Amino acid sequence: MIKFSEEKLKDIKELISHYPEGKQKSALIPLLHLAQDENGGWLDASAMDYVAELLQILPIEVYEVATFYSMFNTKPVGKHLLEVCRTGPCMLNGSDQIIDYIKEKLGISEGETTTDGLFTLKPAECLGACGYAPMMQLGKTYREHLTKEKVDKLIDELRGQAKN
Repeated sequence: MIKFSEEKLKDIKELISHYPEGKQKSALIPLLHLAQDENGGWLDASAMDYVAELLQILPIEVYEVATFYSMFNTKPVGKHLLEVCRTGPCMLNGSDQIIDYIKEKLGISEGETTTDGLFTLKPAECLGACGYAPMMQLGKTYREHLTKEKVDKLIDELRGQAKN
């Protein structure tokens, strides 16, 4: 179970104070991001219950949000989460082929993690970078105009980092 440090709890209290009395639920999405970061990139039931407790709301209210938005992971993910956009413009520019290539290259299906724990493949809905299709989000960065060669280079680079 996660538990925020006293310093982080002060930040959370300050964040909640930005909202009117009785409207602390408005801080739910930022708190879920903090909890996910603190919990190794995913939200288990205990992490979501903790957020509910901090906001003094029902756990189901947290579960509804965490399971609705694709930016939250409700099962463990690899060290590198490959979120490939598969909506209109990306699909028209080959995202389906990129997803299939990643599945073949890593030996996993959508939503699965490699046995070494390095990679999780997660198709994503629009990431708002249609002019750079096909593209993926990797952490806080975008990888754009994807090709099989760019995917190979990226995976090799990330594997190399893991060895260091």
